[in-house]
Amino acid sequence: MAARTVAIGDIHGCSRALDRLLGAVAPSVGDVIVTLGDYVNRGPDSHGVIERLIALEGQCTLIPILGNHDQMLLEAEESRDQPRSPIHDMISDADLAFLRRCRSYHETQSHIFVHANYDPGLAMELQSEWVLRWRSLSDGAPGPHQSGKTVIAGHTSQQDGRILDLGYLICIDTYCYGGGWLTALDVDSRHVWQANEQGELRAFMLEAASPGVS
Repeated sequence: MAARTVAIGDIHGCSRALDRLLGAVAPSVGDVIVTLGDYVNRGPDSHGVIERLIALEGQCTLIPILGNHDQMLLEAEESRDQPRSPIHDMISDADLAFLRRCRSYHETQSHIFVHANYDPGLAMELQSEWVLRWRSLSDGAPGPHQSGKTVIAGHTSQQDGRILDLGYLICIDTYCYGGGWLTALDVDSRHVWQANEQGELRAFMLEAASPGVS
C-alpha cells in the first residue's frame, strides 16, 4: 500500500471515536497522520485521546497541530493567575509534554494543514498565531492561499456532520463532541472515514467540489 497523508479533525476528548477511527484507517509505518488540534475539553476523555496519540507516534509519522483549546490548557497550567479546571487533574505530565511539542501548522508540496484559519496573502511562516488558532471560518472564509495549495482546517464545527469543501479549503471539524462525527481524510485519494462516540463508523469518497460550491 502506498504511503498516505491522512488528516484528522477536532477530537475534543472523544477517545472512543478516535479509537474506532484509527482502527478503520489502520495507520502503517509509511503513513503520515496530521491531527488538526483541539485534543482536550468538551468530550469525556482528554487524557485518553492524548495517550492514544502518543502511542500512535510509534506506528506512523504523527504531526500534531496545536488547537486553541490545547493552548488554553497550557496557558492555564503555566499561569498561577488562572484557576485550575477539573481537566487539569486528569492530564498527566506526558500529556502536557505532548501538547508543548505540537506545531502551529504543517505544509507539504501540495497541502497546508492548520487548526483554524489563515491569511491568504501571507506565507505560512508569517501567519499570525491568533489567525491560525482562533479565527473561525464562520466569520468569513478566506480566499485561496497564495501558494495555490489546498488548505485542510478544523475549528469551525460543521454541526450537520458534513465536510465543508470549497475546493481550495476543506474543513473537517464535524462536531464529534456534540453528537456528530470525528473525520479522517486521506488528502490525496479523498477517502473519508467517520466515527462517533457511539462506535458507529462510515466511509465514503469526498466528491470534488464545484467552483463556488460548499
